[in-house]
Amino acid sequence: MHKTALAAACTALLLTACASTSSKPSKPATAAPASGDKKPAALTADAYPSTYKPVPSAPVLLSGATVLDGLGKRLESADVLMAEGKIVAIGSGISAPENAIRVDARGKWVTPGLIDVHSHLGVYPSPTVSAHSDGNEMTAPVTAQVWAEHSIWPQDPGFATALAGGVTSLQILPGSANLIGGRGVTLKNVYSTTYQGMKFPGAPWGLKMACGENPKRVYGSRGGPSTRMGNIAGFRAAFIEAAEYLKKHHTAGESSKDAGKRDLKQETLAATINGDILVHNHCYRADEMAIMLDLAREFGFRISAFHHGVEAYKLADRLAAEGVCAALWADWWGFKMESFDGIQENLLLVDRAPGGCAIVHSDSAEGIQRLNQEAAKIIANGRRIGIDTPPEHAIRWLTSNAAKSMGIDHLTGSLAPGKMADVVLWNGNPFSSYALAEQVYIDGAKLYDRADARLQPQSDFLLGQDLMQGEAR
Repeated sequence: MHKTALAAACTALLLTACASTSSKPSKPATAAPASGDKKPAALTADAYPSTYKPVPSAPVLLSGATVLDGLGKRLESADVLMAEGKIVAIGSGISAPENAIRVDARGKWVTPGLIDVHSHLGVYPSPTVSAHSDGNEMTAPVTAQVWAEHSIWPQDPGFATALAGGVTSLQILPGSANLIGGRGVTLKNVYSTTYQGMKFPGAPWGLKMACGENPKRVYGSRGGPSTRMGNIAGFRAAFIEAAEYLKKHHTAGESSKDAGKRDLKQETLAATINGDILVHNHCYRADEMAIMLDLAREFGFRISAFHHGVEAYKLADRLAAEGVCAALWADWWGFKMESFDGIQENLLLVDRAPGGCAIVHSDSAEGIQRLNQEAAKIIANGRRIGIDTPPEHAIRWLTSNAAKSMGIDHLTGSLAPGKMADVVLWNGNPFSSYALAEQVYIDGAKLYDRADARLQPQSDFLLGQDLMQGEAR
């Protein structure tokens, strides 16, 4: 075995050993009841809880960098001290413990770890073959009972390439074939043999919903819905049932047999009405986003973010006023009719509305590797029309705004004392075409180093592939 392959294998084994050990965003998932407990499980009980444990690390001091804190501040020649998995201090002249690892960051930039709110890594992994197609449960228009986490393949090589691009957390969502596709899950981007070893502790689930062309295209010849009015009727029918389930569940009481047997579909939708599961809604057209906001009001839930939202600019003020984020591409448009009316200034206009929450997302195994460059394209498009966005503001599109929409902004997404030490050290301005993530820290442990092959984790699936291909030649 080549030395690099051997080193990567050792690193992978080490990290595996370490890692495997709502609108109420601060509310953690409820623990599952004991097997002998006859009470109905709470709506957000987690039978598959996180086993994630941070990799131990000595304190780390990054000194002399340009620091973007993720909340709008830029500090020059500043230090960042991490210890025991948390941000300890940010500023100038910070003293560190004697055992601290000191990194000369002069001439470099430091940001929070990037967060992708819309990813299908693990459920549509590489290589792209039918055996790996586990992101869409295309058996009914409403499959709220399925959880994307149960499809995740931790060996997906895309996790490692995303880490090399500075991504430290990501939300894995089901696909958009269904009106309601199921629960999404938030992961820490660490190597693990199980998805539970990656599962972000305390992060609320997201519910993937989709309006528009996809559901009616998939189900139009399979019993419907076949129209947009059929889509909305399907949503309403699902939430009417869920509201009845919630009423019965609460009226009967936790210990009453009258509550009936568990229904996984209704548990998810009822918890969504309660605000314990956050809605992430695939929706392109402005008129349909407006309908979905009205539908949410009808049934008492809240949409955390619209995803893709090619026409979000048309109702940017309403999104801001109602506290709804928009997770958008830099310049994807025109690939189907509902994405036809896109403009390159879309995210900028959402961002400029007072109180606007704009997010750059990927929905792509390639795009997640360079989210910083996607944001850079948006900055360039703004400059072209006279809108100048400084780096300290633009970084929010990749960090704190995404964390807000996922209900984890009290834990990560910005550099502040007490928050998770999810940090990226860049070789320069992260919005430069030449920007590279040199070092990536998750909970204060350096898990990626561009200059050290031992800290460039590879999927088990890839280990040895270079040797096999060499022999084939």
